[in-house]
Amino acid sequence: VQLVESGGGLVQPGGSLRLSCAASGFPFSSYVMRWYRRVPGKARELVAGISSGGGSTDYADSVKGRFTISRDNAKEKVYLQMNSLKPEDTAMYYCYALGAISRYVYWGQGTQVTVSS
Repeated sequence: VQLVESGGGLVQPGGSLRLSCAASGFPFSSYVMRWYRRVPGKARELVAGISSGGGSTDYADSVKGRFTISRDNAKEKVYLQMNSLKPEDTAMYYCYALGAISRYVYWGQGTQVTVSS
């Protein structure tokens, strides 16, 4: 099983980034997918989630209207489009998979996002 994030980096405030998470080794289309983020010294935060079929999404209040989660079940990938980035969005972002029926959980290794001028 693997979840491999990519797309992180350094961006100026107001800029955009698109994170990707490539999944393998499990039935991707049967899994709820989420993005979490973590800042050292703070609690992990759920950023966005998407249902197994992609028809339902939810977001943390702090990112609503700026971030969009999506998935491509044929490619076994989930994405996080991040617009209007703020310095407080700086964090390590993690991809997370939850089996809709099995309840198995998998985590990626994380990708760093830094928003700074």
